[in-house]
Amino acid sequence: MNLFTLFISAMLINNIILSKFLGMCPFMGVSSKLESAVGMGLAVIFVIFGASILSYFLYYFVLVPAKLEYMELICFILLIAAFVQFVEMFIKKTSPSLYKQLGIYLPLITTNCAVLYVAMDNITQGYNLIETIVNSIAVPAGFMLMLCIFATIRERLSGNDVPKAFQGNPIAFVVAAIMAVAFASLAGLV
Repeated sequence: MNLFTLFISAMLINNIILSKFLGMCPFMGVSSKLESAVGMGLAVIFVIFGASILSYFLYYFVLVPAKLEYMELICFILLIAAFVQFVEMFIKKTSPSLYKQLGIYLPLITTNCAVLYVAMDNITQGYNLIETIVNSIAVPAGFMLMLCIFATIRERLSGNDVPKAFQGNPIAFVVAAIMAVAFASLAGLV
């Protein structure tokens, strides 16, 4: 039951976008079409999961035995950058159309603070390997869920009559704020 609570909490209640406001660049930049939102969401799931698991092993099997725990930030940043480069090359080779759709936002996953946050949070919270796996799936799954919901809303908004001053990003920020308030109402459930 503890793992289920961790999953629901990380995915919905403490959603990385709506409660921590991390990962807003791809959230706003790639959410204009559902297809690109799904592609970005899958890439972020893969990157956060892979980087978190690798960071866990790096921390507990290299840094802790060598008494270099204070180097975790630098080591995690280097690990994440290398891992994102691998993902970028993989997507470019397997799906050139998705690579083109994601554009600059794919390399920006390297600097996406959400990826580093999850890796650091797993260590800070003292999660064991199973809890790290659950958290490292739940957080990016929540990211992808919000990205897809937001992309669907933005697609519908583009076909509606929105006042000129609110067209584009202004109405997107208003919708994001309303989503944050709606999901904040879930706080305290778990």
